[in-house]
Amino acid sequence: MPWTRPDGPLDDTVPARRPISVRDLLTSTSGLGMDMTAPGTPIMGALFERGVYGQEDGWLLPAPDPDEWMRRLGTLPPMHQPGERWIYNISNDVLGVLVARVTGQSFEEFLRERIFDPLGMKDTGFHVPADKIDRLPPLYSPDWQTGEFTVEDPAEGGHHSTPPAFQSGGGGLDSTADDYHAFFRMLLGGGIHDGERILSRPAVELMTTNQLPPEQLAAREAFGRDSVHRGYGLGQHGGWGFGMAVRTYRGDHAPVGQFGWDGGSGTTVYADPHHQLVGVLLTQAGKSTPDSARAIHDFWTTLYQAIDG
Repeated sequence: MPWTRPDGPLDDTVPARRPISVRDLLTSTSGLGMDMTAPGTPIMGALFERGVYGQEDGWLLPAPDPDEWMRRLGTLPPMHQPGERWIYNISNDVLGVLVARVTGQSFEEFLRERIFDPLGMKDTGFHVPADKIDRLPPLYSPDWQTGEFTVEDPAEGGHHSTPPAFQSGGGGLDSTADDYHAFFRMLLGGGIHDGERILSRPAVELMTTNQLPPEQLAAREAFGRDSVHRGYGLGQHGGWGFGMAVRTYRGDHAPVGQFGWDGGSGTTVYADPHHQLVGVLLTQAGKSTPDSARAIHDFWTTLYQAIDG
């Protein structure tokens, strides 16, 4: 049963008006989520206290196996009615569990068979094998008061050096610029890569065009304005497709229709159908200070200023 208000007790709930649909999960409107703009609310505290997210060392991805994760998630009320409001992240993790249950494969096996292998994404997976670990940099987390860089997650012996118990639909894949580029070029090609169809054109169109009605767009834009310091374009995206941001109005150099997303560890990838370009920036500085977001802003500003025609 959904929660009645963000600042109320967890048992202050009302009946759900309808079940959660797969479309709700695809558009992040299931009512399940993480509100990064309200870290002190009871529901956000409960997500970490009950181990739905986070570990003792501060890692923000799920730690238990999928069945235990679903059990823990099921002890908490949704933050909103199904289909009522866009909210970040948890819907994607539920989708990963759903895909595994429907296909009878692990989520990574499914992705490798359907996406990674056909696209030649040989360096993408939920951990980095020992014979490739020397190519993975450590993740740094700048101190928000001093700016000093500290190692948040080392390469060898870190979270990415061994297979996780939970293969997260909301994050956790390791990849390279080449692999990321191949995936987004496929999306720009309407689902085709090197003459082979990977996804249907209608599926790609749904993924990369806005799926939110006006009342949900208003909430998305409010989230963006409150989070603009955390990542590139958060205050200018406007829309949301299936699993990624879609620009519905022009708030900076990027044109309407650009799609993609940023990562909390300092990554940004977007595709621009108008200019037929893909931009990929992979840094290793987490967004604990505004400096990482500024570097990403500078990357995109420089990229678009270099376009002639």
